[in-house]
Amino acid sequence: MENSDLLPHLFRTEYRKLVSVLCYLFGIEHIEIAEDIVSDTFLSATELWSFNKVPENPTGWLYTVAKNKTKNYLKRNALFDQKLSTDLTYNAHKGEELDLDLSTKNIADSQLAMIFTVCNPCISGESQIALALNLLCGFGIQEIADAFLTSKDVIYKRINRAKSALKEAQIKIEQPTVTEISNRLDTVLTTLYLLFSEGYFSTAQNILLRKDLCAEAMRLTYLLIENEATNKPSVNALFALMSFHASRFDTRTDDQGDIILYQDQDETRWNQELIEQGTYYLNQASTGTRLTKFHLEAGIAYWHTHKEDTPEKWESILQLYNQLLMLDYSPLAALNRTFALAKANGKQEAIREAEKLKLTDNHYYYALLGYLYTDIDSTKAVRHFETALTLTDSITVKTALLKNIDRLMNPVAL
Repeated sequence: MENSDLLPHLFRTEYRKLVSVLCYLFGIEHIEIAEDIVSDTFLSATELWSFNKVPENPTGWLYTVAKNKTKNYLKRNALFDQKLSTDLTYNAHKGEELDLDLSTKNIADSQLAMIFTVCNPCISGESQIALALNLLCGFGIQEIADAFLTSKDVIYKRINRAKSALKEAQIKIEQPTVTEISNRLDTVLTTLYLLFSEGYFSTAQNILLRKDLCAEAMRLTYLLIENEATNKPSVNALFALMSFHASRFDTRTDDQGDIILYQDQDETRWNQELIEQGTYYLNQASTGTRLTKFHLEAGIAYWHTHKEDTPEKWESILQLYNQLLMLDYSPLAALNRTFALAKANGKQEAIREAEKLKLTDNHYYYALLGYLYTDIDSTKAVRHFETALTLTDSITVKTALLKNIDRLMNPVAL
């Protein structure tokens, strides 16, 4: 790796670890102190490494400097040190010099505790995602703003409100108990699911960022799998779902960033290792008696890794959607079901079901109707695609819709 790429890479991988460990040590009320110490550590690296040779063990150097800066901070702030020494998260005896534990186990424990802290019901879902991206994934404010297609000011306020809410609720950063895991795991998984979806379905143009969002969601989900207490069937199902979706990531857009529809994707470029990984964790998720939406969506995603249009495939997908809608209804899932219905039972039946949904403020609704009416009534198909155009700001989606309209308006003569 080039020296110019090293620090940004280390910032992405190590910032979150150091912040988690220090937050775990100091408590949520001192989260800004933890962030300041870690930021100062990377500032020192930027200043020194640009003039001197990069150390042989850059990560070890960062850990040593972070430890020293933490010790120096505590020495300069005796009152803080005294308060910290009485806290249950600070295990050193009074007068004993702090030895910041940056072992692999403590980093993993700290990050697990932080996941359950950030994904707390006392803050909104969108704030959970923003705070997770910032603290657990090491994304900067501008990067998060780009991901959500909003301003830095909006994200800054969102994160600060989340931090304030956690402090006011006096939420402790600690290993979740069996009861907390049982009560809060669904909230944690929903946040990770939304984080992955923001990357996978985002309309942002920064392709690298979108992949990074998905990779971070998968990393955090895998942290839950690695911990025996949180290695539940639903976690494995979510990881399987992410793996199946990620396997087709590179075939969803062309070199210009335009959407490639599922039926036009080159399945030879699908990542077989991720498909096998998804299959393994979907099998791991089959234990237990509780069926979750992640199980059903993972099953749907599994069938989408089989390109051939067989009756068994689309009937299986349709039945999975039927179960999903009974378990956890959502308009988007109902919309997706009608596509599977068209494949399984024909477009006429799917049109009748789709028009019952009346999702008249959703461009996906009209895009689907445009697809369903194609080859049945070209005039109606064009009208639906044109309506979809008025309801989206995404350049990528607009481009795809215009291509569909052009094909219908200017059919190629055989």
